[in-house]
Amino acid sequence: MQDLTPELSALRRRMDEAAAYLDLDGLRQRREVLEPEVARPDLWDDPDTARSVTSEYGQVTDDIAALEALESRLEDAVTLFDLAREEQDDSVEPELTGMIRELEKSLDSLEIRSLFSGEHDERDAVCEIHAGEGGTDAQDWAEMMLRMYLRWAERRGFASEVDEVTEGQEAGILSATLIIRGRYAYGLLSAERGVHRLYRISPFDSQARRQTSYAAFDVVPFLEDVSEEVKIDEKELRIDTYRSSGAGGQHVNVTDSAVRITHLPTGIVTSCQNERSQFQNKAKAMQILAAKLAERQRQERRAELDAISGPQSQVSRAGSFIRGYVLAPYQKVKDERTGHEVGNVEGVLDGDLDEFMESFLRWRRAQGE
Repeated sequence: MQDLTPELSALRRRMDEAAAYLDLDGLRQRREVLEPEVARPDLWDDPDTARSVTSEYGQVTDDIAALEALESRLEDAVTLFDLAREEQDDSVEPELTGMIRELEKSLDSLEIRSLFSGEHDERDAVCEIHAGEGGTDAQDWAEMMLRMYLRWAERRGFASEVDEVTEGQEAGILSATLIIRGRYAYGLLSAERGVHRLYRISPFDSQARRQTSYAAFDVVPFLEDVSEEVKIDEKELRIDTYRSSGAGGQHVNVTDSAVRITHLPTGIVTSCQNERSQFQNKAKAMQILAAKLAERQRQERRAELDAISGPQSQVSRAGSFIRGYVLAPYQKVKDERTGHEVGNVEGVLDGDLDEFMESFLRWRRAQGE
């Protein structure tokens, strides 16, 4: 039988490192503190506190369970290897090799957690997509990007909701606002902030010429309650109502229920049109506005840009882009920051973005950001 001791030793070292950077001992202590809180019969008398406590308890128990399951699988692999070696049984080698590969993949995914260093990386994300230079092609590209991020969220099991879409003049969209809900949604999507460039044969050009199109992606962490962090004066708001547009079918309200809020001191604009009433649309638009204002305040408090708005500021200037998507004359997607590239463009456009996000997070840590 092949000597698998080096592979198993490497897995043991990585397991010990995972227990350290996820602070397994601290998680177990925190679970002991939270368990009586979760069991309190009056917990839901205060719904906000209850949601916070149960959410943290769920995350803590999930992390502990993930580490303990990996530890158990590693112990099974070591035991099987020792028995096979004692009995000189080569027949289990394929099974052992498979167990090792699966453990390596699981640890690869877990180690991404060590790359998150931002205060709000675990949060949900408010995302915006805006068409840039390129006319109708750019508006079509913005719609393709919207689908790409919705498919990415679906692949990861995250919930998503599109809160506002401004349709393009001929095709595609001018802009869209969406919320993606899932643990580390913001931390992952912060890797996508910047300008994305598409190079292809234009489907809107009768002469089938190649066209370069640009669209921008922006993201801020979504906090359910930012009332302690942001104070919004209603006198500083301009609130407009309008009729929802777009392909919403029976869910598009034919009354003027869509809401657009402009924060006059900063010029920040938020919109929502997918809820069933003007009141609900206003509430959601206010939440998004608060998230943007909170992000703005956090940035203003810093002497220099840190992880929340970090290296993207160097590559999202006018005329620059973070990633290029080439559909013709060859197929390639390349990240200009990390150099990571793939040839499966259709897969990327269908939401296969994890490799790009992970390579960016590793690159950012290597840069000391």
